[in-house]
Amino acid sequence: MDDAQPSGPTELARISARLDRTNELLQRMLAEVAKTPSTHAIFVDAGYVYAAAGLLVTGTEDRRSFDLDAEGIIEAFIDKARTIFADSRLLRVYWYDGARRRSHTTEQQSIAELPDVKVRLGNLNANNQQKGVDSLIRTDLESLARHRAISDAALVGGDEDLVSAVEAAQGYGARVHLWGIEAGEGRNQAEPLLWEVDSQRTFELDFCRPYVTRRPVTTYENEGTPRPSRESVRFIGAQIAATWLGERGRDSLADLLPGHPYLPGSVDQELLVEAERLLQRSLRGHADLRRALRDGFWQHLQAQY
Repeated sequence: MDDAQPSGPTELARISARLDRTNELLQRMLAEVAKTPSTHAIFVDAGYVYAAAGLLVTGTEDRRSFDLDAEGIIEAFIDKARTIFADSRLLRVYWYDGARRRSHTTEQQSIAELPDVKVRLGNLNANNQQKGVDSLIRTDLESLARHRAISDAALVGGDEDLVSAVEAAQGYGARVHLWGIEAGEGRNQAEPLLWEVDSQRTFELDFCRPYVTRRPVTTYENEGTPRPSRESVRFIGAQIAATWLGERGRDSLADLLPGHPYLPGSVDQELLVEAERLLQRSLRGHADLRRALRDGFWQHLQAQY
């Protein structure tokens, strides 16, 4: 008789007992898993929210032109998630934004103090563009999915670079749900991203309107105000450049210098607005003074290079 075969009724009874014990342990494990609630997290690309909600409600993506009630819209996202993931608990909200040298602004500090909210910062380059945010989202999504910390992820964003984050999370069994903000025209979310996610949801104007408020526009009357000299405006430009460089660091020069004598639109607008504030006078309609302002700005930056 083959030694691998049961030798009789006693051996068969032992095998049967071991199988029963194994089944019992499996049933206990399944019962414990059934008792464990599902968990979801919300991943918010703040740059996308500011741009999309600002454009939808106020007609501009420029953060300086409106205020966003971040606490209010985060709470609205949490409430929506409670409805969609009714049998799931919230792990936390991840708020991804950019900041100079990854140093929290006052607004970002207040957001970080909110319960169940984690602020994660990428960098901002000289053109106020976020750098490193997509990689932060991918790292968090993949890590949480790999460790089975979440079963569902609500992703508020639209960048095509997020496709790899979605694929990584799905590879570990998490479901990824893409949330977006209504676009006035066309789309503000990349099609490859829309193709990869498990579900999609769009928040319309009525959802966003309570959380976005246009800032009052400050105007300066020129009548009765002496026209500043070109030299004084040039000096103001150098002053602003010194502050700009102090806030952003010398590395930011590398993004600007190849474009000389032209400034990126966002930097040029920032320069003009700050100069008008310091002068308490509008420079619109004075092309020669605006040129002097830019000359002073560039002169200071080039002297520091």
